[in-house]
Amino acid sequence: MLDLLKPPVLTIQEFVFLTGRAFRSISRRPHYPKDVILQMDIIGVGSLPIVLLTGFFSGIVMALQMSKALQTYGAVNQTGPIVAITLVRELGPVLTALVCAGRNSAGIASELGSMKVTEQIDAMRALGTDPIQKLVKPRVIAAAVMLPCLTAISDFVGMLGGYIIATALLHQTTAEYWNASYRILEYSDITQGLVKPFVYAFIISLVGCFYGLRTRGGTQGVGLATTQAVVAASVWIFVLNALMTKIFVSI
Repeated sequence: MLDLLKPPVLTIQEFVFLTGRAFRSISRRPHYPKDVILQMDIIGVGSLPIVLLTGFFSGIVMALQMSKALQTYGAVNQTGPIVAITLVRELGPVLTALVCAGRNSAGIASELGSMKVTEQIDAMRALGTDPIQKLVKPRVIAAAVMLPCLTAISDFVGMLGGYIIATALLHQTTAEYWNASYRILEYSDITQGLVKPFVYAFIISLVGCFYGLRTRGGTQGVGLATTQAVVAASVWIFVLNALMTKIFVSI
């Protein structure tokens, strides 16, 4: 029984150790601003097309699913509020995080894993460069900055998709839809919708870096690390979403 528990306990211990070193390195020099900007472009701008598509069609599907029930009860004017509050509170942050986890956790793990198996990271240490400072910190900072921005864009595009369905099929006016959507949102909803992706950003970046840095076994190990990073990041996103939702509901 103890032998079965050793690998997961060791993995958690190594991840906590990496997380502590990464957070400690944020305030330390050198900061590598060019690397941070490059990672912001890769993580943020590179993820924009798939985030736009995901958010837009999520809003469309949500409005379509609700349209029949709302017409039955004569509450068509509630389409905008339902789409807005669902996207801002839950669906926008989670879907954006999952999409970015699939793209960026895998990308980070494969990139660092390739560097690991080709001994580039060992050479970096030999030259006196801290891999955490050079490789992990820029990715963590870039993800923490860009994921809330991507979530806000996804929320707006999703509401735009709901607007198209509301006006085309439910015959709502533009002012009716957007006024109802705007009025239903409170500051607590917006705070919740931005805090969640900020937390998810650390999971996406740190999990990708963790599995990339512990890659073993050549190209086959790189593939395995990539798969593990995506699975672990996705699972932790759902776990943290449940915990944070409980906290926000209690508040």
